[in-house]
Amino acid sequence: MKVAIVKYNAGNIFSVINAVKRLGIEPSWTDNAEELLAADKVIFPGQGEASHAMAYLRERELDKVILDMKQPVLGICIGQQLLCRHSEEGNTDCLGVFPMNVKRFQPQKHEDKIPQMGWNSIYDLKTPLFKDVNEKDFVYFVHSYYVPFDERYTIAKADFTLPYSAAINKDNFYATQFHPEKSGSVGAKILKNFLEL
Repeated sequence: MKVAIVKYNAGNIFSVINAVKRLGIEPSWTDNAEELLAADKVIFPGQGEASHAMAYLRERELDKVILDMKQPVLGICIGQQLLCRHSEEGNTDCLGVFPMNVKRFQPQKHEDKIPQMGWNSIYDLKTPLFKDVNEKDFVYFVHSYYVPFDERYTIAKADFTLPYSAAINKDNFYATQFHPEKSGSVGAKILKNFLEL
C-alpha cells in the first residue's frame, strides 16, 4: 500500500511518519502532485497557523491537488481545519471540502485555558474510522481553534468550553482535530482503521 503524507510548511510531521512506520508501512513525505494523486491513502497532518499554511499550499498549487483526491484522505489538527471553508485564524479562506467555519475557543470560566492541550475523551463515534474504539476513550489534543458540531459531518465529538467536532467526514475525506499519532494505542487503532478504509 502506498501512503503519502502531504509535505508543506507545517510542524509535527515526523511523529505522523513514525506512527505510520510503526504500523508496518513506509510512507512517502511529498509535495509532488503525481505522487500524492497516485497514493492509496493520503495523510494531511500538521500544526501551524492557518493563513501561512494556506498561502504555502496555494503557492505550490497543492490546494488544487488536495481537492482532486479521490482516495481516502485524513486531515489531522490544522489539516482538519484547512479542509473547512474558512478559519477565524488570520481570517483565512481554506480549502472548502467541508462547508464549515473554524472558530476560536472563547473561555467560558476562569479555569478555561486556551489552547486546549492534553488528553480529552471523544464520544458519539461514527464510521469505520472508529472501529474497536470505545466511547469516551482518551486522545491527545493541542488547539486554540475548533470545528463546530454539524450533524451532517461530525463523526466524533469532544467537549472543551462547548461540544465540538473532534472528527469529521465527507465522502473520501476524514479529519481529526486530535493527534492520533500522539494518542497511544487508541490513536494507533484509528490510524490503522484509516489505512484499512
